[in-house]
Amino acid sequence: MTRTLIKAATVITMDDRLGDLAGADILIDGGRIADIRPGITAADAEVVDGRGRIVIPGLINAHMHTWQTALRGYAANWTLLAYFRRMHAGLATLFTPQDIHIATLVGALNQINMGTTTLVDWCHNNPTPAHTDAAVRALLASGIRAAFFHGSPKPEPKPGAPHFSEVPHPRAEVERLLAGPLSARDSLVSLGLAILGPHYSTLDVARHDFRMARELGLIASMHQGGGAAKTPGGWETLIAEGLVWDGVNVVHGNDLSDDLLRRFVDLGVSFSVTPENEMIQGHGFPITGRLLKLGARPSIGVDLESVLPGDLLGAARVALSTQRALDNAAARQATGTIPDETTIPAREALRWITVEGARMLGRSGEIGSLTPGKRADLVIIDADALNLFPVHDPVATVVMQTSLANIEAVMIDGVWKKREGRLLIAGLDGLKQQLAQSGERLVRGIETQQRAN
Repeated sequence: MTRTLIKAATVITMDDRLGDLAGADILIDGGRIADIRPGITAADAEVVDGRGRIVIPGLINAHMHTWQTALRGYAANWTLLAYFRRMHAGLATLFTPQDIHIATLVGALNQINMGTTTLVDWCHNNPTPAHTDAAVRALLASGIRAAFFHGSPKPEPKPGAPHFSEVPHPRAEVERLLAGPLSARDSLVSLGLAILGPHYSTLDVARHDFRMARELGLIASMHQGGGAAKTPGGWETLIAEGLVWDGVNVVHGNDLSDDLLRRFVDLGVSFSVTPENEMIQGHGFPITGRLLKLGARPSIGVDLESVLPGDLLGAARVALSTQRALDNAAARQATGTIPDETTIPAREALRWITVEGARMLGRSGEIGSLTPGKRADLVIIDADALNLFPVHDPVATVVMQTSLANIEAVMIDGVWKKREGRLLIAGLDGLKQQLAQSGERLVRGIETQQRAN
């Protein structure tokens, strides 16, 4: 593999020991970061001019349903209850494996384009192994680093069939994936479980799914919130039975009590917040500030491109701005005035989409910061661009002002995936055409069904 030397850049390492470096070099060798400091020489390396550039760790999107990419914007005006009814019980039932493949492929490519190098693809529309394999093939083809969280569909039950909340996660399918498509240890794509959890399943199903995840050494991720719990008191029972551990990932969590949230933090549970969609669809305000008060931090996800853009930097900015607004309002309520200082610095938001994303995946030793020895996942931002120049605080520039237009280059595992503002993939126009055809067919199909009913 070719060695790469990025010269004279502003480097935001997100490594507390290294800090931020001005005019520093980064040497990449064999898919890993070999060195970071000023004045590196490497005669055999490709040299990249980093002057006027900010280099950050690759972003980690901790929660996204990439299978909905062909339906961009279609659910923009739906509440969560409308989403359950019209997406899971409606549109999702029309997906073929080909629909899953093109949506996942283009969705993953767009994540790379926007600076995400690791994607947690929470795929819960897998009615057949063919659908599952189509999603996995798409992630592998995209070149993104991904955690494929295998879920299960949630249609309305047919007469005589059990409700999805009564169906355990399919162990045979999980074992098939571990033995087949996701068996390679050096693959960029790994496996996790997108289970129902006690909010959306019976207690027996939750017990089964938690035990299976722990036995197989897989992250158990679940949505929490959105309507009444299927199993009231389920979390307390699972905790009492020793089934909640640091491999559990809670998505959303807006309705969790303070006591339960504290118990989760004490047990090492991770949290993935999707701030913009939570407020749009009615989950409630993100739990960002509640976690911070307990000494914990969230990871951040985009959630649904059927509702909002796939911009992870934007999602982090929404999380930061929302919590600052809540803190400011609380201060005014308590004191009658604006606080002297902001409660959360911009660097904290960048941490949520780098360091905390890696921690949620249990991969802090490999990704999440620019540290010698870690995998070479990074993003180069053009800080000379009109909307960013001049730069006084590089972290603030990244978090508060950077957009897709400034993502100049993206590297994953030492391989360039984007250079000079362009994705390095052939046939993108053809993929877009396939995506459009898929979306049109799905929308036409569901509208035909609605007229017939």
